[in-house]
Amino acid sequence: MNELSKDELKLLIEKGKAPCLSIFMPTHRAGAEVQQNAIRLKNLLKEAEDRLLTGGRRPAEVEKLLEPVQALVKNNPFWRQQSSGLAIFLCPDIFRTYRLPGDFQPSVVLAERFHVKPLLPLFNTEGRFYVLALSQKEVRLLECSRYGVKETRPEGLPRNIDEVLKIDAASKRLRSRSSSSGGTGPRGSTSWTDEVYTKESVLRYLQQVDKILRATLKDERDPLIVAGVDYVFSLYRDVNTCPSLAETAVIGNPDQLSAEELHAQAWPIAEPWFRKEQEEARVRYRQSIGTGLASNNLEEIVPAAHHGRVGYLFVEVGQEKWGTFNSQTGKAALHAGAKKGDEDLIDFAAIQTLGGGGKVYAIGRDAMPDHEPVAALFRY
Repeated sequence: MNELSKDELKLLIEKGKAPCLSIFMPTHRAGAEVQQNAIRLKNLLKEAEDRLLTGGRRPAEVEKLLEPVQALVKNNPFWRQQSSGLAIFLCPDIFRTYRLPGDFQPSVVLAERFHVKPLLPLFNTEGRFYVLALSQKEVRLLECSRYGVKETRPEGLPRNIDEVLKIDAASKRLRSRSSSSGGTGPRGSTSWTDEVYTKESVLRYLQQVDKILRATLKDERDPLIVAGVDYVFSLYRDVNTCPSLAETAVIGNPDQLSAEELHAQAWPIAEPWFRKEQEEARVRYRQSIGTGLASNNLEEIVPAAHHGRVGYLFVEVGQEKWGTFNSQTGKAALHAGAKKGDEDLIDFAAIQTLGGGGKVYAIGRDAMPDHEPVAALFRY
């Protein structure tokens, strides 16, 4: 099972080679209904097989292509680890499965590239953020998205305070015997009460951490959320030079929490950050109407997205607009209904925007900036 992230989405967009099979289905998490998951996938695979054969693929070729997904049907452990929805992407060079909170309608899409539009609502408040877990014993840096977390260790990042203060094991044992004889100390946490951990020494430790983080993150605006006791968070704010340190922290001893638990506690702090960015883009769109920097005309938006001009794109969930785009002439043409050779131009614009480093918000009609199916804020 793969973790959905913008990097994964980019891989699907850029690396998919025909035939690209996209399967979406709702899934049951527990109980007797779990067995319905495999049955549903089996039925969707039969539909995919029929389409491939009708399209002229040889039976042996179809069997080989579908083999990785066929194996899932009888994979009982796979079905015991589900969420509300399952997305599967398959082509000759890529096989990806994503366990997701989305309540998808069962669907099979066979096309020249992967059908990613049902995933877009999951990215409305998705973005990268970091969790810096600070304790006496360990420093951990977690790189997170809405649905995933992984630990990363920049070169030079100290592993703990003793490494910075150059305290050896013998000194640690001596301090341990000393600290066991009394007191919780003035700082409210037994992790920071040893006499050697003066305010000045802790500040030196935190300054070293900040120095490495600043060199690693540079001027990134991704939120940085600290996990640690109040005392340490207060001192870290004093030495921090990273531009996007969150004002709220995950308070407590991070040594007691796994990466997944830290991610779960940090997400409510990070989420408003991303919602604010979406609202700011909506306001900028409304202010830019009539200036040439915003548009709700899909025939104008599609070529702009193709050339990397779209910074923010709002699309209405469930809407489809069929037509063609000629990359040679740079012209998009909308049709009243889907014709042979057409593609969903809203989907095309979203893919091109994401591929160009822009952001896409898939939302309901009432939340659209001017209640049209699509709206774009251009970079220039």
